Amino acid sequence: MEQVKEKGLMTEGSIPRHIIAFAMPLILGNLFQQMYNTVDSIIVGRFIGGTALAAVGSSTPIVGLLVGMFVGLTSGASVVISQHFGAGRLEEVKKAIHTTLFFSVIFGIALSAVGCAMTDRILIWIDTPPEVFRQASVYLKVFFSGVFFMGLFNMGAAVLRGMGDSRSPLYYLSVVCVVNIILDVVFVVGFGTDVEGAALATIIAQAIAAFLVIRKMMRFPEAYRLVLKEVRCHWDQLKMILRVGIPTGLQSMVISLSNVVLQGAINGFGADAMAGWSAYSKLDTILLMPFQSFGIAMTTFTGQNIGANRLDRVSGAVRAAAVMSCVWAALSGTTLYVLAEPALAIFCEEAAVLDYGVYMLRNMVPFYFLLGLNQVFAGTINGAGDTTATMVVAVGNMCVLRIFVLNLLSCYVTTFEVIFYTYIITWFGCASCQGLYYFSGCWKKKSRLIASN
Repeated sequence: MEQVKEKGLMTEGSIPRHIIAFAMPLILGNLFQQMYNTVDSIIVGRFIGGTALAAVGSSTPIVGLLVGMFVGLTSGASVVISQHFGAGRLEEVKKAIHTTLFFSVIFGIALSAVGCAMTDRILIWIDTPPEVFRQASVYLKVFFSGVFFMGLFNMGAAVLRGMGDSRSPLYYLSVVCVVNIILDVVFVVGFGTDVEGAALATIIAQAIAAFLVIRKMMRFPEAYRLVLKEVRCHWDQLKMILRVGIPTGLQSMVISLSNVVLQGAINGFGADAMAGWSAYSKLDTILLMPFQSFGIAMTTFTGQNIGANRLDRVSGAVRAAAVMSCVWAALSGTTLYVLAEPALAIFCEEAAVLDYGVYMLRNMVPFYFLLGLNQVFAGTINGAGDTTATMVVAVGNMCVLRIFVLNLLSCYVTTFEVIFYTYIITWFGCASCQGLYYFSGCWKKKSRLIASN
């Protein structure tokens, strides 16, 4: 058991080293995952056209809306498993793993059906232009037909993260990235398919990732090994997973809903604005990866140390992660501010598209440190199991305030600048509120809620 603990536990030793060692594979893994999503956009934009790029880009918030609950539930499993693992409750870890897989299979099938059925209605709702509608619909329906595999991989990655293993998903994603790039070229360039070829390439890649992560869990030490014939629902574990995961899932869904509303506003500026936003969003996602990784690292670090009754180590981890996030915001933001036009030209060289993308990139990156601080504070609070608090703060700022600000500013600003102002105001509000709640210490009162079950 001691060897098992040494591999994933963060309850002893250098705090910055633990954060960096855990976050770096996450950053690289997210980079690989985003890489094959970006390759979709590059190949679609260059070999099919700007309209197809707009179709793929406009699909992103819709995917986030429907997949948000799934992602939230897997993060709930990660928190529960991290606290069990930190406390040395390996039998409870095993029960949580089998319960998570059981629930993921059921939920994944349902999500696939709902996604395919709701695609056209959502595209109509967000005023997707007629010239983009067909391709966006095809892309989303093909994507949702295989979203089950994405759910299985995210579930498995969450289990591994809960036990401190962020390296295995990195290895799997590196393989999957290469496969996806090859399939993109084969389907779109070789076979001449439309956007459905890019979506199919992603599905196949996700299926491989799901297989690899499940195989990894089937090779765990016997104390908590995944045994497929033993997969079932342990209601005590499901209750804890849902208690932590549902607020996170609702948060993700509601914020995605606000992004869908914003996508509707962007759509109103035409296909060039949509394509420019799509290109910017790809770079934005890459910039956000370290922030998200530090946040996930704080969730696992906090959960394990709470399970081991080492809450005293958490404040040092928050300081370390906050400094790392701000340093990344400064370095990456400065680089992309200078190289905005050539970076965006990778996706599409049409002048009108580049104008929109460069405007958003250069105006947004100076404020990215707010997103980094928000992720660190929220990740810490989530690791304590107080996901309801982070949900209230995030939904209040990223959804309610965001939609209010968008509607208010739209009365006075009729140019694309309204999108920029809306995002910055809500980023500041969310980071400030999460920080105030963290420093209030209220989350500590709930920090043993899971570990005490």
